[in-house]
Amino acid sequence: MELVLERSYHKEGTHGSLFLNNRFLCFTVELPWLENRKMVSCVPEGTYPLEARYSKKFGNHLLVKNVPQRDLILLHPANHAKKELRGCIAPVSELIGIGRGSESRLAMQKVLSVCHQAYDRKETVLLTIKSNYYGPNGSI
Repeated sequence: MELVLERSYHKEGTHGSLFLNNRFLCFTVELPWLENRKMVSCVPEGTYPLEARYSKKFGNHLLVKNVPQRDLILLHPANHAKKELRGCIAPVSELIGIGRGSESRLAMQKVLSVCHQAYDRKETVLLTIKSNYYGPNGSI
């Protein structure tokens, strides 16, 4: 199963729309792109395996594996990128400002539901991150 995260980049944060089979699941918020620096940058574009994970802090969430020069990148609930994220991705139900969203736990449950269904079917779950910006001639 492949989730596709289409992003737009802003000085104060990164916004995304998460899709499964071309169907919208939720929005996402992340920190701005700062050259993939640990703890302060969003995740570089690419395709990454997702693994189910649990912690006391976030409960059930997802681990984004094989991110170049980074580790412990998570998909976890958060509504404010600058205050609550350290390089991770947060699903949100609604975008309310640059790097800010609402009802993240509800959005996280939607993402976990489709991922756990795939895990139950013994499928690999991938996350493909790409820009949603298309220039005047249709190129990225």
